[in-house]
Amino acid sequence: MRILSEKTRIDFMGKRKIAMTLSTLLIIASLVLLFTRGLSFGIDFTGGTLIEVAYPETAELGGIRDVLADAGFGDAQVQHFGTSRDVLIRIAPRADRASAKLSEDVLTALKGADAAVDMRRVEFVGPQVGEELTEQGGLAVLYALIGILIYVALRFEYRFSVGAVAALVHDVIITLGVFSLLQVEFDLTVLAAILAVIGYSLNDTIVVFDRIRENFRKLRKGTPQDVMNVSINETLSRTIMTSLTTMLVLIALFVFGGDIIHSFALALIVGVFVGTYSSIFVAGSSALALGVSKADLMAVDKEAKEGGTGDQV
Repeated sequence: MRILSEKTRIDFMGKRKIAMTLSTLLIIASLVLLFTRGLSFGIDFTGGTLIEVAYPETAELGGIRDVLADAGFGDAQVQHFGTSRDVLIRIAPRADRASAKLSEDVLTALKGADAAVDMRRVEFVGPQVGEELTEQGGLAVLYALIGILIYVALRFEYRFSVGAVAALVHDVIITLGVFSLLQVEFDLTVLAAILAVIGYSLNDTIVVFDRIRENFRKLRKGTPQDVMNVSINETLSRTIMTSLTTMLVLIALFVFGGDIIHSFALALIVGVFVGTYSSIFVAGSSALALGVSKADLMAVDKEAKEGGTGDQV
C-alpha cells in the first residue's frame, strides 16, 4: 500500500532517477565550465588596483577604454558602478609600477580626456594577499562541509549525513558553474553568499530529514521510499513558502541594490533555487540510494528507551 500525504501526493522519490540524471548533467556541465572558462575573480583574489571615478555627465565606457589603452592600460576592466556617471576601473598588478603610481597614471590619463573627472576611491590588493584569500576561502567551504558531515552523522545517521553533504556539494558546484558561464565577477561577497547558500540549503535539508526520521518511527506500513515521499510532501508547503519569501527579498536586492551587491544577490538567488531543489530531490535520494531503512533509525530509539531516556513521539 502506498502512503501519501493528506495535502499533496507528489511522487518525488519515483522521479528521483530523472532528477539525479539532471543533477549529474548540471554538475558535469558546471565542472567543464570551471575547468575551461574558470571564474572571473575580482581583485580580492587576484590582487590589483581598484579605482572609482565620477563624471559630471554620463560616461561612455568605450571612450574610457580607448583612453586607458592609449595610456598603456589595455587590460583594464571598466564598468559602470551605481549610476551611469560613476565608473569602476580594475587593473591587474604591474611589476614595473607601484600601486600608488598606477592610480595616479590612470587619473592623469582620464583627466587628459575629461578634466572634470573626479577620483572617488582607490583600493590596493597585493598578489600575495589575493592568493591567501583564495586558499582561505576554499578551506572555509571545505571545513563547513566537513563540519556538516559530522553534525548530521551524529544527529541522524551516516547515510543522511552523506546525503546532506551531497546536496550541498551539488548546490555549490552548480552555483559556481553559473558564475563561470556568465563570467560574473567572483569576489569576497560572492564567497560569503556561497557559505550562506550552504547554511540555507542545510536548514531546508534538516527540516526534511527531521520529518523523515519522525515518520520512520511513526508509520508502520510502507517502504522507505513511501515514507520519504510522505515526509517531503508534508514539509513541501514550508519549503516553498520559505524559498519564495527569500527570493522576493533577493530579487529586490538584485534589481535595486546596485552593482556593489549585484554578484552577492545573484549567487544567493541561484543558490536558494538550486538548494530548494536539492533538499527535495538530491538529499533524500542519496540517502535512499545508500540503503537507509526504518531499522537504522529505530535502533537509536530502542537503545534510548532501554536507557530510560526514550524520545517522546
